[in-house]
Formats: sequence, structure tokens, C-alpha cells
Amino acid sequence: MASLQESLQRFKKQQEKCQAISSMAARAGPSKGAPPRPANAKPPAPAVKFSNDTERLQHINSIRKGPVGAQIKRVIDLLLETRQAFTPEQINEACYVDINGNKAVFDSLRNNLKVYYDGNRFSYKSKHALKNKDQLLILIRKFPEGIAVIDLKDAYPTVMEDLQALKGAGQIWLLSNFDSQEDIAFPNDPRVPIKVDDDLKQLFRGIELPRDMLDIERDLQKNGMKPATNTAKRRAMAQVHGIAPKPKTKKKKHEISKRTKLTNAHLPELFKL
Repeated sequence: MASLQESLQRFKKQQEKCQAISSMAARAGPSKGAPPRPANAKPPAPAVKFSNDTERLQHINSIRKGPVGAQIKRVIDLLLETRQAFTPEQINEACYVDINGNKAVFDSLRNNLKVYYDGNRFSYKSKHALKNKDQLLILIRKFPEGIAVIDLKDAYPTVMEDLQALKGAGQIWLLSNFDSQEDIAFPNDPRVPIKVDDDLKQLFRGIELPRDMLDIERDLQKNGMKPATNTAKRRAMAQVHGIAPKPKTKKKKHEISKRTKLTNAHLPELFKL
């Protein structure tokens, strides 16, 4: 019992001594012998918060556990936007898709029509290998029956702007297809000028079209063409919903008065010498 009391006394004295040393060190402040910090020293990097790192890891995990199709889309979007070749490791760093760790994703990408794989790197593969406007024009001229714009829009990043530039220069035509509602590019070769006789022009302009759209649609169908409108269906739907047909508005005739200014601007041929 006496030995236990002595041990407790020694333990209390050691605690008091440690507390005294700690209080003296706190009053003394930092040690003067510590080396000064250099003026050009970089501040220490902020520590990564555990919460932020957890969110990033959860995001990566959700991508890798997602459907195979979603992971393939992420990779193809990366290849399309950058137009660069990536190794599987680089793809993993860029979009968090682990190709090497997922055989289904690797095989699907390797066999995808929009992806080219050389055995080491993946890159985007468009339907037509074009690089500039000149190559685009050469390709369109190889298709006198027209080529779908949807097959050209991923050839290179500025292909749509080049199509509009070629159209503005009169080198191609961009027409819409009524069946698919998509634009078709046709070549307009300046080496083949087309001249239409005046008699044919007058004959074309002299054809009187039916006034009812139903008659126009029937004539188109008789000639093997599909009308872009369906007047019978539209009128039937209007009757079901109780919508009355719009009355034809008569154009107001402009009467000539004293304030009317008369000119011959509509007859420019009178001013030709």
C-alpha cells in the first residue's frame, strides 16, 4: 500500500513539472534559433478536403459502374471534340472510362464504326476522310445525285461553315428532302451551264395550278411524287376539334387619290437607253 502511494506522488509531480514546462514555452514564443522563411518561398499547397475527394471518387465510380453504352458515348464524344488519338490510359485520365478494366467497353469501342483503333490508340473515324473545303467540294462533285449532309457534318470541325460558304459561292446547292426532312448537297458545276429557252419558260409560267390543295396533292401522287402536305388529314382534324376554316381575306384595293405619288419605278425598262 505504501509503494502505491509513493508511485501516485511521483506521477503527480511529473504532471506538474510537464505543465510548468509547457506554460513557460508558451510564454516564451517561437524559438529564436529557427531559420527564417525565404521571401520567395512558395506557400504550402492547400490540403485536399476529404469531402471534395470523396465526391470526385464517387463520380468516377458512378461512371465506371454505368451502362456500357454510356461509357462508349463519353469516349466517342471525347474523340470527336478533340480529334486526337488517345491511349486507354489517356482516355481514363480524360473522361474516367477505364477501358483496360472493362472488356465489354474495350471490345465495343474497337468494333465501333465511329472509332479507329491502330492497336495502341483510339481516334475518331468519320464516314468521309476530309480535311478542308477543297476536299469537300471534290467529294460533292462525285455525287451528282446528291449526298446527305448528315454524312458530312462530322468530317472535320468546320465542315458546316464550309458548306454554307460553297453554297454562297454558287458551287453547290443545299436542298431539303421531303421524305427525311434532311438537307442534300448537290454539285453546281460551272463547266455545265444550262440555258433554258424562252418558250419553255413561258410554257412553265403559263401553267395554271389548281386552287384547291387537294387537287394539287392528287396531281402530285399521279405523277409518282409524295406531297409534303396532307390537306385531307389536316381538315379532318380541324373538324374533330371544332376549328372553323380560316376565311379568305380580301386584299384591300388601293385607290388613287390626289395624295397618291405616281412613279414608274415598277417599269425600269423605260429608263434603259
